[in-house]
Amino acid sequence: MDEIDGKNLRRAIALSAEVRESGQHPFAALLADSHGRVLMEQGNGFHAPGWPHGDGTAHAERLIATRACRELPPEARATATLFSSAEPCAMCAGAIYWAGIGRVVFGLSERRLKALIGPHLENLTLDLPCREVFAAGQRQVEVVGPLLEDEAEVPHRGAW
Repeated sequence: MDEIDGKNLRRAIALSAEVRESGQHPFAALLADSHGRVLMEQGNGFHAPGWPHGDGTAHAERLIATRACRELPPEARATATLFSSAEPCAMCAGAIYWAGIGRVVFGLSERRLKALIGPHLENLTLDLPCREVFAAGQRQVEVVGPLLEDEAEVPHRGAW
């Protein structure tokens, strides 16, 4: 892990702790350009204000992929890296793929997350590595992780 990846991944993990403090599930992501400069940050949106129930599709990675499509040209997305506090689930990996984001760096693996939280009704974790989702596609998405899993797990302790 190089210095820029470590810095940005630690920021995503710190952001996951911040969103937990605000009442959200402890997940966060950020998108950085090819030089490692942060373009946007996104916390989990499960407990959106005004919603009577949680939006199970409002994962940080899916939300940032949608924002990237709206705010950045395809060339910028192709060379961008999405940093995520936890491994993108199958839904989020699909969103990242379709958004054209070229690289993913993540902290906590889906497998470790599933073992940590169990069958929680607000996060019935799919133990499907994002690498497998991307491998089924027709373009390459570079994946780096899991990294800093012990640090990435901290915001989840006691949250579920």
